[in-house]
Amino acid sequence: MNVISVGMVSGAMGNLAHTPIELEELTCKYLGLGVANASNQVIQRDRYARVITALSLLASSIEKFAVEIRHLQRTEVYEAEEYFSPGQKGSSAMPHKRNPVLTENITGLARVIRSYAVPAMENVALWHERDISHSSVERFMLPDAFITTDFMLNRFNGVISKLLVYPENMMKNLNLTGGLVFSQRVLLELPLKGVSREDGYKIVQRNAMKVWEDLQQGKPALNSIGESLFLQNLLNDEDLRAKLSESEIRDCFDYGYYTKNIDKIFERVFGC
Repeated sequence: MNVISVGMVSGAMGNLAHTPIELEELTCKYLGLGVANASNQVIQRDRYARVITALSLLASSIEKFAVEIRHLQRTEVYEAEEYFSPGQKGSSAMPHKRNPVLTENITGLARVIRSYAVPAMENVALWHERDISHSSVERFMLPDAFITTDFMLNRFNGVISKLLVYPENMMKNLNLTGGLVFSQRVLLELPLKGVSREDGYKIVQRNAMKVWEDLQQGKPALNSIGESLFLQNLLNDEDLRAKLSESEIRDCFDYGYYTKNIDKIFERVFGC
């Protein structure tokens, strides 16, 4: 980071009283560093704090993905899981377990990296801008923060490269609520037909609430031909049918509608 890749040869007070400014510039250029335009006896520690907080944010972002994988590996979800090698132990007490040990480890390490953000900021204010109370902190903080973050990145790369994904379980979970995941799509179609959003919301919500009641009573989320409870309710709603045809209602239950821009999103993010 350019914010930290700077040097100084400006003397004990930072005022270049005994050192030509050209010497400082030439020395830093030789070392491949920028020049700290203003300094004291040391480089200002707000530069270091910025680097550590950047590492903390990076660690938190890695943890964000790790926590999601841990959730997806839960037994009642089971849409993805860490690779589990032959002979690997998930639990010393329960042989059946396949614990997400790598992402749990990443989550814990992120807490360590974030813990350095506070001492890094505490280092900014030095007595008379020159005491060395920051030094002891940095001897621990800087190497450990960089090494641990690098370890997290490598570990997470390994998790993603071997991640096991189960699309069938994803579809099963989507169908658990009898098609209610499409309620917003139906709602957004009604204003296009001249129905106020308030009235459209009432129509969609009353049919959605019936689905919850049916599911609580043990009715299957899908019928024998794969139609959801929500779709059946909507097709039988006279107010809705007065505005949307059967084909228009069925079109609202297309999963492809929600993935149509995936390639564009990947291109925007990765530039490929």
